[in-house]
Amino acid sequence: MNIKFKDCIEALKKLDYGGMYEGDFFLTWEKSDDEIAAVFAVADALRKLRERNYSTRIFDSGMGISIFRDNSTRTRFSFASACNMLGLSPMDLDEGKSQIAHGETVRETANMVSFMADVIGIRDDMYIGKGNAYMHAVADAVKQGYEEGVLEQKPTLVNLQCDIDHPTQVMADMLHIIHHFGGVDKLKGKKIAMTWAYSPSYGKPLSVPQGVIGLMTRFGMDVVLAHPEGYGVMPETEQVAEANARRSGGTFARVSSMAEAFRDADIVYPKSWAPFAAMEKRTALYGAGDMEGISDLEKELLAQNALHVDWSCTSELMRTTRKGRALYMHCLPADISGVSCEKGEVDAKVFDKYRPLLYRQASFKPYIIAAMIFLAKVKNPAAMLQKIRARGTERRI
Repeated sequence: MNIKFKDCIEALKKLDYGGMYEGDFFLTWEKSDDEIAAVFAVADALRKLRERNYSTRIFDSGMGISIFRDNSTRTRFSFASACNMLGLSPMDLDEGKSQIAHGETVRETANMVSFMADVIGIRDDMYIGKGNAYMHAVADAVKQGYEEGVLEQKPTLVNLQCDIDHPTQVMADMLHIIHHFGGVDKLKGKKIAMTWAYSPSYGKPLSVPQGVIGLMTRFGMDVVLAHPEGYGVMPETEQVAEANARRSGGTFARVSSMAEAFRDADIVYPKSWAPFAAMEKRTALYGAGDMEGISDLEKELLAQNALHVDWSCTSELMRTTRKGRALYMHCLPADISGVSCEKGEVDAKVFDKYRPLLYRQASFKPYIIAAMIFLAKVKNPAAMLQKIRARGTERRI
């Protein structure tokens, strides 16, 4: 889709997104349609400016603090890139080298890292009922610090993945879909299959499938969630998907067959995740310090996964999609059969065919994160974007 800078500005002028100023970003379904559209418009505008070699710095100084409580490559570097793009210096908090191990409280840590911070990005996705709650605790702590005069500014909190949602990922996915199909108006009636796929590992978060069904159902699409029996996601997220589908004129369905999900699909998203019930159990075991119980649960889940080794994205399955040309998507890294594992989520032939598009999908994330920060820190984003273009400062000489 050949979107123009001026189109982004005109789109922003028609949207109501003032509530995002000085706000945080936790879950996509907490944002209005206009606010979601504003993130896309700003992300596209920032990308157009960077393509033209314009500096998009809106800060002369300041920090972007990241707290990753799970491993990360794409999201970690996307957050750092977004901060740098806007003029902030990224700094990663290594909890193992902090005073957290010595009993420092969440409230104390949040304020101590925020003296010069304008944004805090957090990934905390491994434990049901914990990640999103931790993010809110941090946001509440820095808000109190700001109100009490400890902090000169209130840092914006951006959810870089929690136990419920992965907003920066699924919004990058959505913008990729919008560009691939030529605009939001081309998406109504498109079928997307969000399907579980086999992995030789266990314990992968549920936030990507939950985020996908919680966002894609807002665009009038026919969203299908497919998984073997026992691999359900949080019931609350399915309720969000159902409500979104009713409101948008799309549909939301659950099936227990990967083949059924792929049939006539326009988009397929085969991705492994752990059963919701098992993730709840694991959280309880960790809370009790029951390491033997955790080891037993891991063996149980690996054995359960092995019963569904046929849930894999193959060339044969891809041929059953609409005209055999569905868009294959993955948040990466994928478990690639014969490459990263003996048998995994996707065949190497399929993955290699879509590799450039997968990298393109990932490339939207820094701009999505930058847009979230931009909308929280700039009172008039359209005017600021126009000022950046008029300023014409070259990023490199």
